[in-house]
Amino acid sequence: MQIDKILKTIIDNLVEDKDSVSIECKEENNKVNFSVKVNKKDMGRVIGKQGKTANSIRTLMKSIGSKEGKKVFVEFIG
Repeated sequence: MQIDKILKTIIDNLVEDKDSVSIECKEENNKVNFSVKVNKKDMGRVIGKQGKTANSIRTLMKSIGSKEGKKVFVEFIG
């Protein structure tokens, strides 16, 4: 699946501690759930001011998923 590689690239470019990034993917029917774990120090970078960065990531991933006919959900865990 190419969607997870795109998400990994986006997250890696936002955080300082790339080794602590962990992305779990659970796929059921046409739903894809991503759980993104990052270092607590990097959580602010991933969320952004007022959650704008996180919302942008979710919007982008939903758009990419819709091209494949899948509903994508992204959850950030610190």
